[in-house]
Amino acid sequence: MGTSSNFGNMLTMALASVVLPFLPLTAVQILVNNLIYDLSQIGIPFDRADARETARPHGWDMKALLHFTLVMGPLSSLFDVATFAALLLVFHVDVETFRTAWFVESMATQILVVFLIRTRGPFWRLKPHPMLTATALGFLGVALVLPFMPFAGALGFTFLSGKIIGMIGLLVAAYLLLAEMLKGSAMEGHSRR
Repeated sequence: MGTSSNFGNMLTMALASVVLPFLPLTAVQILVNNLIYDLSQIGIPFDRADARETARPHGWDMKALLHFTLVMGPLSSLFDVATFAALLLVFHVDVETFRTAWFVESMATQILVVFLIRTRGPFWRLKPHPMLTATALGFLGVALVLPFMPFAGALGFTFLSGKIIGMIGLLVAAYLLLAEMLKGSAMEGHSRR
């Protein structure tokens, strides 16, 4: 999960640096993103593993990890680029609104995907541990309200309109649906030794 998320973010930033006349996130916003994301995942050690995955021991499979990263990372970047296009071509936003909207979209996709990729099967068949649910959704909540806090301006964030929030919600839902559909092929190379 971490490698695909980081690869996706790196790919998006590389593409953005070629196309955009400004940085898509400031250094402080990237650090805040990383901090919130890391804190959102502290519930993972409490989570229940899929019994099929723990029935037999298996070692690290770097090819499978690379395959997963090369499927899920670009998928994340695809939705980042869709967000960029909507913000610039449909909403014609300023730089602060662009950064705020991408921060929110990025946080939502990075955090929520844990509920999908924690199992090979349909995500709803294996309930996550309450601690994982609490940390992931709790810190997602922090990320979502951060742009509306009084100190948001100091971090370079600004208020988002309902239309932009709605667009982000639709893109996040589409990303999660596609991620659920593609996770099987992304995980197919996983070693079962």
